[in-house]
Amino acid sequence: MANETNSNAPAASEAADARHQHQVLTGRVTSAKMEKTIVVEVLRLVKHPKYRRVVRISKKFYAHDEKRQAKPGDTVRIVASRPISKLKRWRLKEVLARNASEEMKAEIKRDRGAAQ
Repeated sequence: MANETNSNAPAASEAADARHQHQVLTGRVTSAKMEKTIVVEVLRLVKHPKYRRVVRISKKFYAHDEKRQAKPGDTVRIVASRPISKLKRWRLKEVLARNASEEMKAEIKRDRGAAQ
């Protein structure tokens, strides 16, 4: 009996994980001016059905950023969630890469502060 429950436990947890997997997208933050909301532009490459050329298609998603950690230009990963507002159906999962210009500005401020 004990062996049967142990053998079913991993299968049950795998089924629960598969059931709760949400769609994940990676894109660039284009706007972070709203309260706890960011706009993420996701770029994908699609072959044109008639001309057979690779075409860039971009789509904007509104995502919830609870801690306001994403800044414009950052590369982020977003995950699908329940509807949060009229337009928001995504949540910020993680910031993958910071905008290089933002890092340079922070470094310059730090250097100026040290010089004074």
